[in-house]
Amino acid sequence: MPPLLTALGAACLIAVGRAAAAGPRPVRSILAGAVCGIAALAALALLAPATGVALPLNRFTGFVAAVLGVPGVITLLLLNLLL
Repeated sequence: MPPLLTALGAACLIAVGRAAAAGPRPVRSILAGAVCGIAALAALALLAPATGVALPLNRFTGFVAAVLGVPGVITLLLLNLLL
């Protein structure tokens, strides 16, 4: 894995961890965001034949969905649309 991508992933993890630590239940909020992001990615993959909108399922999209949650999946969709 390229060092730049690794550093970017580490920065995302730190930012999400600091934001979650500000709340009363940090572990619960991190896990809830990860579950919602992975569920959004799974729903998108299941509905892809009907809607025609699809994201490739790989390590990067899984990481973004788990760390950033639903906003990360939406960002991936927008990047897919623009690129």
